[in-house]
Amino acid sequence: MTEYSDKAGMAALSICEALLLAMNDLQVMPEHEITGILRDAAASHENAAGTASDVAAHKAAAALINQIIAHGNSVRRP
Repeated sequence: MTEYSDKAGMAALSICEALLLAMNDLQVMPEHEITGILRDAAASHENAAGTASDVAAHKAAAALINQIIAHGNSVRRP
């Protein structure tokens, strides 16, 4: 990944996390549904195919999502 895409990825992650938190705060979506969305996203990355490099990148993305599920988010710490 280039430095630009790394920064874009961090920004996208922060934006998505903030949106999920806002949906929960506004009672648009309950926490268990948000967790389900995150689990689905992780599973998608865990099952991705491609070159060894692609698979490694997807596995790393799944691991990051699973960390968010287990330990909270990067936008707002409990």
